[in-house]
Amino acid sequence: MPRQAFPPAPDRTTHSPPATSPGGAGSPPGGSTSPAAALASLRVSAPAPTSQVAVHPIDTATHLAYLRSLRSLRSASFLQTPAWGRVKTDWRAESLGWYDADRLVGVGLVLHRAMPMIGRSLAYLPEGPLLDWASPAVSGDLDRWLDPLVARLRDSGAFAVRMGPPVVTRRWQAATVKQAIADPVLTRLGDVPADSADACGDAVVEHLRRTGWRLQTADGGFSTGQPRHVFQVRLEGRDEHQLLAGMNQQWRRNIKKAAKAGVTVREGDRDELTAFHTLYRETAARDHFTPRPLGYFHTMWDELRGEEPDRLRLHLAEHQGGLAAATLSIRVGEHVWYSYGASSTKYRDVRGSNAVQWQLIRGALADGASVYDLRGITDTLDEADPHLGLVQFKVGTGGEAVEYVGEWDLPLSRLLYRAFDLYLRRR
Repeated sequence: MPRQAFPPAPDRTTHSPPATSPGGAGSPPGGSTSPAAALASLRVSAPAPTSQVAVHPIDTATHLAYLRSLRSLRSASFLQTPAWGRVKTDWRAESLGWYDADRLVGVGLVLHRAMPMIGRSLAYLPEGPLLDWASPAVSGDLDRWLDPLVARLRDSGAFAVRMGPPVVTRRWQAATVKQAIADPVLTRLGDVPADSADACGDAVVEHLRRTGWRLQTADGGFSTGQPRHVFQVRLEGRDEHQLLAGMNQQWRRNIKKAAKAGVTVREGDRDELTAFHTLYRETAARDHFTPRPLGYFHTMWDELRGEEPDRLRLHLAEHQGGLAAATLSIRVGEHVWYSYGASSTKYRDVRGSNAVQWQLIRGALADGASVYDLRGITDTLDEADPHLGLVQFKVGTGGEAVEYVGEWDLPLSRLLYRAFDLYLRRR
């Protein structure tokens, strides 16, 4: 595709990285990169190792134009789109660009959360920034790319930086996970030998750990940020028959049961978010989580679809005039995410959840997506853990468990960071 022209870098003092030794030298993974690793497959033009990289604010139009220029190169996370910054109304959003001289070579959405009465903020890049992490020019010398970011955010008043590089470390096939669940000795996914590992991910983790970044972990269940482990179904090179055959027997049986019971799945509009939300609140009460308000989903609809008409979709599974299940899905490039779901206790036996998920997979395939992402799972394999049921449900699709490098914090003010950490622990 022709090179996209972007505005030149602003004429202001640049934040150049200090002269440091290269960190975390590593080579990109061998062979072709899976489409399921959203950004690991990007080949954005990276500067030569001797050049400087500067980070500057960019406007929304430049940010979005850069993302659109990458469409043929898989996907960026929806959490790194300008629209997502407008969804998160309790954060202050900022778009940043990585420049090699006047050439834009990377972008990032930063969400700033200010500490009360202090005025300084946590600067958060969820599933970002969007760099060519798989390139040796990036993964082999991360200081050149991260130091200008840190300098920029420190100058803007951040007391800490949190980011979740979209880089895969390990993958486990569904059959491997299923076998591990049956083994009473194994209680964590991380204890299971992976079917594949990514050298780029290992290099990023080693560099971050060595240079003072701190991996954010959860004591159990899901963390407060983005999940480190997700479950994905690869679509590229497969048809519906192959995808259905890859599912376990229970999933195939439930899909057939839903069809036989007369469950129908259709796409909904904005007005039907109210029906979705009613079912979502029922699901929250049953599964013991705090639901988001209806207004949040209206904002998601308006902002995401305002940016791209097919960015957010609502699907409704209906049975005899009643709503059996509903989902919200998000698409960027060739990546489709299952974002929110709800199901009815009353219509549980007609398997609306399986029906709507199958329709989402079929729709993603028909639209040319290369991966369907069911989002987060915990790493538990313990039968006594209530989160295991969700893992088993997603494993039934026949996809793979994927581990990313995770979210990492870099404290810029250790005193304020300790206070913030204490605040989070007491919430």
